[in-house]
Amino acid sequence: MSETKKQPILRVYCYPVFAAIWRNKTAEGEAFYSATFERKYKDKEGKYHNGGNFSTSDLLLLAKAADLAHTQMLGFQESDRAATEE
Repeated sequence: MSETKKQPILRVYCYPVFAAIWRNKTAEGEAFYSATFERKYKDKEGKYHNGGNFSTSDLLLLAKAADLAHTQMLGFQESDRAATEE
């Protein structure tokens, strides 16, 4: 039996930094959202990887990715609220 890996509902890119937005549920079944942040980098062999360390030059991109993720998450929350009110 193959296990399906959970995917984020949205990725926000500010290359090389990106945010992944995740939809989760509480024990009561209510949705909530969270974000994870990563940075793409290329190793000496030219292969791309993702990491969680951010250099000085990445920090403003990280802040922008966080701002964009925040805006998207607020939109998802508002859509959830509107759907439950109908």
